Amino acid sequence: MRPRDENKIQGIREKAIEMITNEGLENFGINRLAKAAGVSPATIYIYYKDKDDLINQISVEEGLRMCGATLEGFEADMPFEKGLWIQWKNRAKYALNNQVGASFYDQLRNSTYREQMLKAISDEMKKKAGPFVKNAIKNGEINEISMEVFWSVALAPLYSLVKFHQDEHTFSGKKFVFSEKIMKETFNYVIKALKK
Repeated sequence: MRPRDENKIQGIREKAIEMITNEGLENFGINRLAKAAGVSPATIYIYYKDKDDLINQISVEEGLRMCGATLEGFEADMPFEKGLWIQWKNRAKYALNNQVGASFYDQLRNSTYREQMLKAISDEMKKKAGPFVKNAIKNGEINEISMEVFWSVALAPLYSLVKFHQDEHTFSGKKFVFSEKIMKETFNYVIKALKK
């Protein structure tokens, strides 16, 4: 059995993410990937059973990489405002510095490949983010709230700012540039909405 060539696997992975992001899932195939990655289709089949296996594995890896970046320096027992601000900074940094990875995630989130990716992300986030919210409720920092409502109030505004930045404009058509000042202003409104 041939040993794993991690450099080759990384090249295949990066090219697959780039292709799916730029061209969509419907145009993605093993033969096209092999050509773009400079390997034979047989090489890809050494590491992945088929196209679905490749996409599922890569989506889980990318989801876990995003989780790791999001949770860097974050602990479940932190005071609510401090812990949420760390998550905001980490999430913004990841989204702004990894636009291809973030776009790949968005492509898969709306596909049949979402289940495995979301399960991996959910399992990882539950380890720290779930207890973080429960601790904030238990400590009287925020009201009882479902995770769906929490996400919508606590995190969706951040992703709206990132989207404005990526689109380079707002509803009024003016140029929008993401900044920590704007992020902090938005964050302060979120904290007012969530705190008791």
